[in-house]
Amino acid sequence: MEPTSTPITVLLVDDHTLFRSGIRSLLQRHADFTVLGEASDGIEGIKRAKQLQPDVVLLDLNMPGMSGVETLQLLLQDRPGMAVIMLTVSEEAEDLALALQSGARGYLIKNIDADYLVRAIRRAAAGESVLAESMASKLVAHMQGSAAKKAAPPSELDKLTPREREILSCLARGESNKTIARTLDVAESTVKIHVQNVLKKLNLSSRVQAAVFAVAHGISGTLEKS
Repeated sequence: MEPTSTPITVLLVDDHTLFRSGIRSLLQRHADFTVLGEASDGIEGIKRAKQLQPDVVLLDLNMPGMSGVETLQLLLQDRPGMAVIMLTVSEEAEDLALALQSGARGYLIKNIDADYLVRAIRRAAAGESVLAESMASKLVAHMQGSAAKKAAPPSELDKLTPREREILSCLARGESNKTIARTLDVAESTVKIHVQNVLKKLNLSSRVQAAVFAVAHGISGTLEKS
């Protein structure tokens, strides 16, 4: 994905000062990023997010006091459309699934390559889902296991039209409305309506939840990787 003409604004929320400094230094080397601020815990992160209104929040999963998932949920209560990427050391499938189900737009591991992180932030800012490559298979296995224990009633998927199933498959790959429109050769406004219908029919609140649902129920193999 090419850099955007308007800088992507970022807020860093992590309890490790040196890690935040390293990410800030990395992003400041790219003209299309502006780091608006930092926070060392969830409570401060929520306050800073309200003040600064960033495009993307990079959020640690495990912090003292309020957890990353709790922070994520409160951030999205205030701004449901904000792109929040979990940036963590945890490679547990349960942590990944909970973060995505809570509305995170991405889940990345702290040992990822710097260029990968930069591309992932750009993709998330553009509305796409991003997932550490090492976590893709874990997500599929976890969600398929959950589905085997409690399969969704067939009537849920039967509610979708063939076109809506195609849209759901695209969401599972993390595609933006613009990308879906090109893939299906329809107007972007039409895609937006279809996405809203899919979320409503499946009783879901976000595109990422739709992607997780799709993977769990065999609509698509995995989320698209960065």
